[in-house]
Amino acid sequence: MKELKKVELHLHLEGAAPPAFVRGLAAEKRVDLGHIFDRNGNYRFSDFNDFLRVYEAATSVITTPADYARLLREVLENCAEEGAIYVELFVSPEFCGGGDLSAWRDYLAAMTETAREREAQGIASRAILTAIRHFGPQRARRTALCAAETGHADGSGWVTGFGMGGDEAFGKATDFAWSFDCAREAGLGLTCHAGEWGGPHSVREALELGVSRIGHGVRAIEDPDLVRELVHRETVLEVCPGSNIALGLYPDWPSHPVARLADAGVRLTISTDDPPFFHTTLSQEYERLADAFAWSEREFARLNLTAAEAAFCDDATRQRLRAAFR
Repeated sequence: MKELKKVELHLHLEGAAPPAFVRGLAAEKRVDLGHIFDRNGNYRFSDFNDFLRVYEAATSVITTPADYARLLREVLENCAEEGAIYVELFVSPEFCGGGDLSAWRDYLAAMTETAREREAQGIASRAILTAIRHFGPQRARRTALCAAETGHADGSGWVTGFGMGGDEAFGKATDFAWSFDCAREAGLGLTCHAGEWGGPHSVREALELGVSRIGHGVRAIEDPDLVRELVHRETVLEVCPGSNIALGLYPDWPSHPVARLADAGVRLTISTDDPPFFHTTLSQEYERLADAFAWSEREFARLNLTAAEAAFCDDATRQRLRAAFR
């Protein structure tokens, strides 16, 4: 599956940090992070809340603009090895300067330079600035302002979208309406994590924010009326099956609702979320979908064309992506 060209729309930058990268950075900074790894050197966590704890611990040593440039270079190289030609990354100014706009500009400059280098070598990328839900609505406003001030409404720069991740059990998505309104007024694409641990109601709340995409969204399958609404709105779901299975949302691949959602007419894309945490790669996601649902290159081309249409990018980039999957 590696030889198939792919578009990935749901990849957390820090969540894509290989364990070896984090261990090496921790060693350079003389920080002991041994407690977040298992005996084989992989990330270790027990449930979703523990995953968030380990995630934030791993992120704690990725602190400087240079660190983030190094991380982005490694992540994009790994994506290219999996056949990705375009990737959208969730990046949080909370972790890049504490939500301060001036500090964020320094991080952005370092990552933009790396992104341009990698695009010249064949893999394009964009950033979706991401509020952390369990940090609360007030802190989310700082991320929204960073997005509005440094984003590009025409999709030509690196920052082209705004979204929200984190603990879906914290408050309501609509508590963050100010931040989404701010990003919308700046002309940015909008997405929001929902329908994973929050259930179908969280998808409905996210739709109230005016998003065009939903991160995960798979539990919409539990509400037939909601599925019909997603089809009617042409809302795109950024589905990450391996992530859902690794965290115990579904017991195995045949039980995952991705095929039922596709059969119902919901627009879908396939991504990896936080691949080293969940022991997966983009090619492995495709292989497991092929095994579980007998999907072929034709189905994958359709999924990638949907991703190209839904991407938060400029028209020239979109045309190149469309051409790759026709």
